[in-house]
Amino acid sequence: MKTGIVFHELYLWHHTGNHADYVPYGFPVEPFIHSENSDTKRRVKNLMEVSGLYEKLHKINPRKATKEEILYFHTEDHFNHIKSLNTSISIDAGISTPSGIGSFDIALLSVGGVIEALDFVIDRKVDNAYALVRPPGHHAMPDKAMGFCIFGNAAIAGKHAINKRNLKKIAFVDWDVHHGNGTQAAFYDDPSALTISIHQDRNFPTNSGLISENGEGEGKGFNINIPLPPGSGVGAYEAAFDRVVLPALDIYQPEIIIIPSGFDGGANDPLGRQMMTSEGFKSLTKKIKKSAQEICDGKILMTHEGGYNAATVPFFAHAVIETLAGEDMNVKDPFQNIIGNMGQQELQPHQNNLIGEAESLLKNIK
Repeated sequence: MKTGIVFHELYLWHHTGNHADYVPYGFPVEPFIHSENSDTKRRVKNLMEVSGLYEKLHKINPRKATKEEILYFHTEDHFNHIKSLNTSISIDAGISTPSGIGSFDIALLSVGGVIEALDFVIDRKVDNAYALVRPPGHHAMPDKAMGFCIFGNAAIAGKHAINKRNLKKIAFVDWDVHHGNGTQAAFYDDPSALTISIHQDRNFPTNSGLISENGEGEGKGFNINIPLPPGSGVGAYEAAFDRVVLPALDIYQPEIIIIPSGFDGGANDPLGRQMMTSEGFKSLTKKIKKSAQEICDGKILMTHEGGYNAATVPFFAHAVIETLAGEDMNVKDPFQNIIGNMGQQELQPHQNNLIGEAESLLKNIK
């Protein structure tokens, strides 16, 4: 099995400045660093290098996305606004989205890297691919940056698959702890995409990602949200996959599965309150690989989103990527025994009830 990897040093140069988590500094907030900084992504790459996994992956060189590609999803005003900030430092290029000098160019490289990975998978140059890109993308809206995301990496790649590669049906399975509102917006009335987001209930954006958001117009029934309660562990995530995600994919039969891959659903993340583990993420990857093999000849593209604990995220990502690649590098996650034994990792009754509500949406997929 050949797994592609997209990475570029410039992804680490996107500068989000001094904040306290995601709040701008200034009395009474002491300067610190922004949550979405380069550390987690750099450490993911570093762990893959020291384990030997990185050398087993097929390197896919990113390129800058074109303006035409950005406009598949975004407005020209948004494109021009971000471009105008390229030589300056902005506290907010959009809602909770700082940018630095060169961030416009880096964001184009992030989108272009995801598109290149998509093309490699479609053309069968690789079996599947992981785009370790930055800045992330799943919150970006058509007319604005949002939630650390400048352009909609996964959404634009999906539009490219339909507009330029003539795919008829694609699917998104977003497991970031925050709702994939941007990707939802991109396809909300479009039956050519099944969009699924499994996230923490009303974490970010608040009052977004509700079960009732099920698509509209011709896209009615093709958007599924699974807003898990805070404190959900591996048991809840696996039940959501077994009872909602995998059956939905089986009904819909996409030609490729795109996974906005955030690791902020992992325990100890500063911006999430879920309890996923390396073994949990590995299990979800095995499940979706098996499903993809049966449905779309194994065609999976994962694109990196959130995850803000620099100590734990590399182990979550390594577990996913080595599973995607069919490798075992014998890397033991030192956090697994600690967070894997947290109380209520098993499916809880209130989580089961929520998943049951989401399960009822399967009948709406025509």
